[in-house]
Amino acid sequence: MKHIDVPRQVNIKEVINNRSSFSPSLYKKVILKTKSYKKVKDFLSGNLIKGYEIDSDSYISKSNKFFIRNKSLQPENILPVFVSDSVVPMLPSVFVGSRLKQGDLVISKDSNIGETIILDRDYPDHMLSGGLYKMPVEKNKYYLLAFLKHNFFRTQLSFLASRGATIKHAKKLFLDCIVPLPSQSSTLNYVEQLVQSIINKEKEIRRKDELIYSLIEKEFLDNQKSNKFTYELPNIKEMGRHSRIDAGYYCERYKKQQFILTNYKNKCGTIYDWNFDTMRGQNLQITCIGHSIYSDIPKDNFYVLVRPTSLSDLGTVAKYEYLGNPVKLSTINEGDIIFSAEGSIGKCVMFDNPKYKMITNIHGIILNKKDHNKIESAFVSCVLRYLRKVGILDYLSVGGQGGSLAQQYWDDVKIPFFPESKQKEIAQLYYNPVSYDSRKLTIDNFLESDKSITDKSGILQLDGQIKTIKLYLDKVIGQIINDERIEADFNFLYSK
Repeated sequence: MKHIDVPRQVNIKEVINNRSSFSPSLYKKVILKTKSYKKVKDFLSGNLIKGYEIDSDSYISKSNKFFIRNKSLQPENILPVFVSDSVVPMLPSVFVGSRLKQGDLVISKDSNIGETIILDRDYPDHMLSGGLYKMPVEKNKYYLLAFLKHNFFRTQLSFLASRGATIKHAKKLFLDCIVPLPSQSSTLNYVEQLVQSIINKEKEIRRKDELIYSLIEKEFLDNQKSNKFTYELPNIKEMGRHSRIDAGYYCERYKKQQFILTNYKNKCGTIYDWNFDTMRGQNLQITCIGHSIYSDIPKDNFYVLVRPTSLSDLGTVAKYEYLGNPVKLSTINEGDIIFSAEGSIGKCVMFDNPKYKMITNIHGIILNKKDHNKIESAFVSCVLRYLRKVGILDYLSVGGQGGSLAQQYWDDVKIPFFPESKQKEIAQLYYNPVSYDSRKLTIDNFLESDKSITDKSGILQLDGQIKTIKLYLDKVIGQIINDERIEADFNFLYSK
């Protein structure tokens, strides 16, 4: 709200200029102290390129052509998020190429209006939905992206877009939004370098996540016993032994995947064999802990709340919330894992050093590492996400609306006893703290030095670095809006 001006009155000329609309949001304005600015359209080097809409009948299960939906653009990410419901295989016969290249900016005009991403590579076999635009920008692309991801831009767009509709439509109104310019040219370069650093770190997180998956898969397949898999339909005796009658538990695909685990020459164990205890997250209902105060921003003496729905597919936390309550609640300890046990089953994050009172809710399971061995805990976390990717956890879950993986089913969750060297190799891709003296960084060597740190850091550390840069970038953008002098500084970024 600090950049919003709400007028106490408007004159008739303003009403006429706004198509005689009395919608209050149309008369709000942003407060801009700097006199130097451009509009979004001034950054464009050509016309917007609109995507095409296709009928849902054109969605198919497998294809070499793909349809990018608005869900691929998420506020927490600068790169597109391609999951099952955000990019879908489509009929090649209705494919219309969008000529998507690495570095292209894509913005949403419908639903999640104004959400913007930059493409991490060429996507010749992907097309944009009708709710997306490709923005041709050649100069100061990263600076523009920084503001398109900032609340200053989203606030302006919320004034312009029609309110009250189930799905909001921004059309091309975002082109008239203001982008403040810094009074110092070096600041523009500074902002662009910070944005490039975030992009590089997001890319590295995805690369390391794919490498974790491939290393686990290779270790399994290269070290199988001589036994051969054969599938048999279940009998009454087997069903009685497992006390389950759901068909997925006995299907060929699930049994084949489980065979690969149990046929591994170094064997597998349960989560309990790996020295974990399991417990449900904190019940946050009023009947259990009384009234609580919730906040989206940190507050003194509040608990840090990590909901399972806020966990990403990459083993990171997309969003933190904060809860105030006088009751002593069940908190996360060093090396613990929060596991999503309902809905998006299998998403999980290891916490290496929770500095604050951190909790999850009852929809999550806390895997408590009794000896706080973070290498083992990081490895187990990686294996759990692997099991999610290959579908094992989906078959183990029961119930509707995404299902539930209750504690009584965890004996079927197999964690392999990889050689210690392989465990460490996989674990360090996910958890590998790197210390660096930020005082050595300058605007001239930042990206080169930052790449070295990025290459060495684990996924958890990269995610922490991204969050730190975003917080600092938010501060810098606020200074630009207020026309304050800015000195390029990198001391905020790494631990000394």
